[in-house]
Amino acid sequence: MSFTMGLNLLLLMAMVATNILSLYHLSSTIQSPKQSPPPKNPVPDHLLHQLHTIRATINHLTRSHPPPRAASSSSSTFKPSSDLLLYSRLSPIASSCHNHPDLLNKYMDYTPFSLCPTDSDIAETLILRGCHPLPRRRCFSKTPQKPTSSLSHNPFASSLPDQNVLWDNYTCKSFSCLNRHHPNSGFDLNAELPNFMTYKSELDLPIPQFFQIAKAAGAVLRLGLDIGGGTGTFAARMKLYNVTVVTTTMNFGAPNNEAVALRGLVPLHVPLQQRFPVFDGVMDLVRCGHAVNRWIPVTALEFLLYDADRVLRGGGYLWLDHFFSKGVDLEKVFGPLIGKLGYRRVKWATATKNEKNGEVYLTALLQKPVSR
Repeated sequence: MSFTMGLNLLLLMAMVATNILSLYHLSSTIQSPKQSPPPKNPVPDHLLHQLHTIRATINHLTRSHPPPRAASSSSSTFKPSSDLLLYSRLSPIASSCHNHPDLLNKYMDYTPFSLCPTDSDIAETLILRGCHPLPRRRCFSKTPQKPTSSLSHNPFASSLPDQNVLWDNYTCKSFSCLNRHHPNSGFDLNAELPNFMTYKSELDLPIPQFFQIAKAAGAVLRLGLDIGGGTGTFAARMKLYNVTVVTTTMNFGAPNNEAVALRGLVPLHVPLQQRFPVFDGVMDLVRCGHAVNRWIPVTALEFLLYDADRVLRGGGYLWLDHFFSKGVDLEKVFGPLIGKLGYRRVKWATATKNEKNGEVYLTALLQKPVSR
């Protein structure tokens, strides 16, 4: 039976159930018109529960799989994959996934118990559009053909091994290619060595200085979250100070997540609009890198900042590193937005980014109140 016929049958059952409930209620009222006032809930609870279940099922099915338009041909009718339908019965699917049924169905259209398709680009496209977390799949992830087993524990090794990456979805097929065409993308680990260690302007906060600030305040640094951390250089540097930092990063056509992992660090493949997969009040530090800037809608940025507050423990630090915006927006919008957190300003430095466009940089180190 097709999906549309099944849905029509379900609607018919709902209509019949509703009529039965109405007749039940009417007959009970006619039989005893002058009796004492009826109870507050004259319809038995089990009948109400069945009716609510039917309605909820119809709503779920119509949201997940709207019936095709009459004008569309049968060849263009959206037919959900069998595993997508199976998974939807086991666990809820993110609401934004329903806005992209073609992409979602393409992602879930695979052969169960075989190798997964090489479609990390489709997965990332869905994630960036709010379809997160993605549905699980019953297939085996592909692995590189001849990976090296001698992975370095040094996060600043001389090079990253090409043979440990699946390059199918990337234009470049090696890290050396990435370094040639994108020299500042973070894959040249030798070039990354000075980052977070030198002081060139007021916007810089070298890690040794940061530790001095924390020590003077009696703060302990053990766990951190780096938002939009690229290839994980901040986490790599903090690792050398015995601080564990997990990095949220997207690939955007380059193996950022793979590079973070090859450096012995933990990548989190989550977008900026996603709630951080971290429990409340457990982090000593949250750093916002270059990905957090004025291009994020103000409301989305506000949710991000309050989510950072959620995961930070009392006395923890929020570090906005080279946040850029229009100067007037920093004064009237972003400054007051950051101020709503009520954090203590440890460092607040601004400098011109583009004088012609009126853009400025902000580096801010803020400390969350110990108790509220």
